[in-house]
Amino acid sequence: MFQRPLQLAILPILAGLACWIVFNPFVIADPAGPPGTERHLRNIKQLTFGGQNAEAYFSFDGRSLIFQSTRDGRDCYQEYVMSLETGDIRLVSTGEGATTCGYFFPGDRRVLFSSTHFKGPRCPPKPVVQGKYRWALDDYDIFTANLQGRNITRLTATPGYDAEATIAPNGSRIVFTSVRDGDLDIYSMRLDGTDVKRLTTTIGYDGGPFYSPDSKRIVYRAFHPTDPEALAHYKDLLVQNLVEPSVLEIFVMDADGGNQRQVTRNGAANFSPYFHPDGRRIIFSSNLHDAQRRTFQLFLTGDEGADLDQLTTEGTFNSFPMFSPDGTKLVWVSDRGAKEKREFNIFLADWVP
Repeated sequence: MFQRPLQLAILPILAGLACWIVFNPFVIADPAGPPGTERHLRNIKQLTFGGQNAEAYFSFDGRSLIFQSTRDGRDCYQEYVMSLETGDIRLVSTGEGATTCGYFFPGDRRVLFSSTHFKGPRCPPKPVVQGKYRWALDDYDIFTANLQGRNITRLTATPGYDAEATIAPNGSRIVFTSVRDGDLDIYSMRLDGTDVKRLTTTIGYDGGPFYSPDSKRIVYRAFHPTDPEALAHYKDLLVQNLVEPSVLEIFVMDADGGNQRQVTRNGAANFSPYFHPDGRRIIFSSNLHDAQRRTFQLFLTGDEGADLDQLTTEGTFNSFPMFSPDGTKLVWVSDRGAKEKREFNIFLADWVP
């Protein structure tokens, strides 16, 4: 959850029941393939068509998705909810500013997202990239709204970036990324925004956190520069509200911030980690298999970093994976079959163990 989708290399400058899907999305593939293909994915269905669509996450009952999109002619992301029963899509954010990182509250009657609309109705200016991929750390705060986009409540009010928020499956706390203490760190808070606790303190970027199915652990991505030159570069960009994430590794920690441990050690851009329903494996997006670092696919690994399994092979960008609450489906974002440059769509598939 950052300025998404990650376009590091693909842009030069840059689970429920099958019977719920009654609106007839386009079926990309049917049978699971042999080893070396997308054998863990069956009945792949494309749910959006055209534009930029990203970060689609299941409701707690598995019947809906919240996602961000530039549909309706927008210049930057707004948050939408899609019914997997009817295909109906409705705006749930304000329509002003830019948004990111949507998520459902327990009970599925409210949603969570980050937005810049308090700072003004226009999209934030895009960063000067100078030939490199950089995220702009825009002045987001975290908000909640009902499913009609009304009764909006602000949960954070500190200056700078507060985003990348998700909620524990047991409904106990929100975990998110913030610059409130001068670095990009992970925090948790109660569902009403109180009792904020800092979970990471290592200098560098820590973000994209998700809880494990039992809500006892958190998986996240991180970049901790130790070389003096790299550290100085990171700090210089941070002052400019920028981050340059060419290398990200996957980490896990306890829900209270204890026992922080690195999972991947491949020097690639690894991001969008999410726990497998068994709570012991992690699905994530990476360019680790591509020496040119231009193509991102989905991978599955044990939480110790062993038993790596590539899950996707189609397209040049596959990311933001999430298993359905019952573990039978996978939703993710991909450029497979795109008709235009910078087109990203949401895909849903049956998960084949």
